[in-house]
Amino acid sequence: MMNIQLFKGMKRNIKISFVLTFLINNVNVIAQQAPMFTHYMFNTLAVNPAYAGSRDALTLTALHRSQWVDFSGAPLTNSFTLHSPIKNTPIGLGLNLLNDRIGPVNNSVITGQFAYMMKLNSKSKLSLGLNGGVNVLQANLSTLQLNQQADPTFQNNISNRTTPSFGVGAYYSRERFYAGLSVPNLIENKISSINTLNGTSLIGKDKRHYFFIAGAVFNLSENVALKPTVLAKVTQASPIQADVTASFIFMKKLSLGAMYRSNDAVGALVGLNVSQQLHIGYSFDWSFGIRTAKYNQGTHEFMLRYDLISISKKQIHSPRYF
Repeated sequence: MMNIQLFKGMKRNIKISFVLTFLINNVNVIAQQAPMFTHYMFNTLAVNPAYAGSRDALTLTALHRSQWVDFSGAPLTNSFTLHSPIKNTPIGLGLNLLNDRIGPVNNSVITGQFAYMMKLNSKSKLSLGLNGGVNVLQANLSTLQLNQQADPTFQNNISNRTTPSFGVGAYYSRERFYAGLSVPNLIENKISSINTLNGTSLIGKDKRHYFFIAGAVFNLSENVALKPTVLAKVTQASPIQADVTASFIFMKKLSLGAMYRSNDAVGALVGLNVSQQLHIGYSFDWSFGIRTAKYNQGTHEFMLRYDLISISKKQIHSPRYF
């Protein structure tokens, strides 16, 4: 019985530690930070508005990420994006919907994307993009079980705190290579102020994230291709985090890959082109960089992407790797 109670206490303390880590950084309370996706190469619009319209079709992408399964209060993230070029113009438009929840903290994001696409030559193009929208934050901190219930840091809930979001990006692409730089939210919004027991004033605010994303495809044989990709994220007062992925594509249908996230996780991905328009994917991550790995069953992610082919086109170039 004592061991069971000890384990429950450890889980509670770890959960609170996650929330603290999530909220506090260098005496600053931080709003929900950009969520991670193992299928980042299929979710480029979420981090770079210049990607809008790049696939020459109305593209819909849905992702679900269950992180640290069976661990109470673990992150749960859902994302939906759609984007399309505007016919007979160099303009692409998009929409990004995201909900990210960890413990008592819930964050929703709604942003629209605008991209202007320029042809550099017959094989490459450069897009410049803008995005704008809102973040809606909720944090029911008073629901946490604390050793000291009177701690004022956790007495003030945040209810539907709405803040603006504005970002920029650039995206260069060829048939078998792409690279992009972006800052999805330039505004470091102030969320709230909290006075702690020792009199310290904590200022809640967003942190600006800088993203670099790139990928390429190399033919190894007639029926096998290699697709390496990378996503790097830079945030003030935090170490640079990079996702590095390598996938083998067989018969332009089946993809099998492995990923490494610096100081955090390793994982595996599998994807299938069900048709020219539909792609489905699944990944599994295991976090080696945190002690909670022994208390959870890993991270599962599911992805679905669908291209609505314009009726004005007989077909869309296939395969489209990016």
